[in-house]
Amino acid sequence: MADAAVLPATSAVRRVPGRFWIVPPAALLALLFFYPLVLIVQQAFTDDSGMANVAEFVRVLHARFFLNALLNTITISVAATAGCLIVGLVLGLILAFVPFPGSGVIARLIDTFIALPTFLVTLAFTFLYGSAGMLNAGLMEVLSLHAPPVDFLYSTWGVVLAEVTVYSPFVLRPLLAAFSLVDRGQIEAASVLGARPFRIVRQIILPAAVPALIAGGSLCLLLTVNEFGIVLFIGAKGVITLPLLIYSKAIQESAYQVACIIAVINIALSLGLFGLYRFAAGRLGA
Repeated sequence: MADAAVLPATSAVRRVPGRFWIVPPAALLALLFFYPLVLIVQQAFTDDSGMANVAEFVRVLHARFFLNALLNTITISVAATAGCLIVGLVLGLILAFVPFPGSGVIARLIDTFIALPTFLVTLAFTFLYGSAGMLNAGLMEVLSLHAPPVDFLYSTWGVVLAEVTVYSPFVLRPLLAAFSLVDRGQIEAASVLGARPFRIVRQIILPAAVPALIAGGSLCLLLTVNEFGIVLFIGAKGVITLPLLIYSKAIQESAYQVACIIAVINIALSLGLFGLYRFAAGRLGA
């Protein structure tokens, strides 16, 4: 009887702490994430005197500088994501289905781009393709030119190329995992029956790669929408994206309410894309 009375009490004591494990992470999230987010949203709808100012929110939504930044953000992110999908798919097919010595080493080297800071790639591009870079210097010397003939780096397409270089591994990694699950017997049987390589890729390999392409593409879209370092470091004339516009309004112009308004819109866009990524990854099993 004594043992029977002690056991429930002991188990109850053991169960009590488990209910409070949510407190530390919830408090940490509230302090480091939700509280700053609430402050940004509050600042977006109030002026410097603390009075509600919804009209300013509407004005920013219709402002030319905001619409141009939104268009630039969408254009660059969609173009960079499409480039990442193409580059990742081509590299994935080569590394997975075209045997050559050192393919594993090449795959691991490509993975290292994930660990590199984005400004490092833009710095390398400046050395290679900049106005005083190796390519322009060589062409000017060989062709006796007085001006750099290659100037794409300081444009929208220079930003897109840099982002494709940085974020293609985020498509390549899930693709290689998906390709490792493809039944090689089906490929060999189709080849014996006379199927051309393009048909094998289209009918056997690509269906297995669709989940990985959607998940990797959604992640690249999310990352490129929020990219700041590449756009800032390249300094393309007239290429202002939402993150760069937030920086400009907050730091250079001290227009904090305008910066918070744009930040709220950027956050909403990012959360929507993150939801798309989670839905794609969960629904398609990538």
